[in-house]
Amino acid sequence: MHLIKIVQNPDELSITAAELFIEIANDAIEKSGRFTVALSGGSTPKAMYRKLVSSNLDWKRVFFFFGDERNVPPGDERSNFHMAENVLFKPLKLCEENIYRWQTEFGVPEKITTDYSKTIQSFFQGFPRFDLMLLGLGTDGHTASLFPDTDALNEQSEIAVANWVKSMNEYRFTLTFPVINNASNVVFLVSGKEKAAILKNVFDDRIFPKLLPAQLVNPKDGNLFWLIDKPAAALLRAI
Repeated sequence: MHLIKIVQNPDELSITAAELFIEIANDAIEKSGRFTVALSGGSTPKAMYRKLVSSNLDWKRVFFFFGDERNVPPGDERSNFHMAENVLFKPLKLCEENIYRWQTEFGVPEKITTDYSKTIQSFFQGFPRFDLMLLGLGTDGHTASLFPDTDALNEQSEIAVANWVKSMNEYRFTLTFPVINNASNVVFLVSGKEKAAILKNVFDDRIFPKLLPAQLVNPKDGNLFWLIDKPAAALLRAI
């Protein structure tokens, strides 16, 4: 199922996203006894995480991973883990056993990605199938840390890779498209007028995956949700 929902503003977007998160989580817990989610960074999911803190979800059955991470220590302000820890994990007083992060303090890109791949594979006892993959959309068309014209776009077998982003002159750590597209549910959160032009291009019938990596997200046996606020949807044709 592919679903596109346009809401009025960022606050409504965060509420809608939190409600969908809880719905998917409860369904997974009822069916399998646990809920697995790969979080994303940025201001849009941050607002959603704040909404989740007040929910009565069975948090001990929720297991958190990260779709991507910056090449910075876990306590760095730019770290996706650091944001989630302050906004979500600490307020919920979650156990460490429920949180699986990139061990960026090791400093060696190959070791960081190899260790995270092994951690994920061990948890899932094979190739991962997340119940929920949260994604954002960059103004350049990237999602997770899968940036335009980077080697990671071609990865077909690895779970996690260190992706060299020439435009930033740095490595970014990311789960790969095979993992993203194997998820049961993938949810894009897109907010703000600065995303309108790139969102229009991503939704275009013409496919340019090297330039617009987000176009490669297409769950093979799962649901794809686009939650968009009106400023971001301003240039879309009637949906």
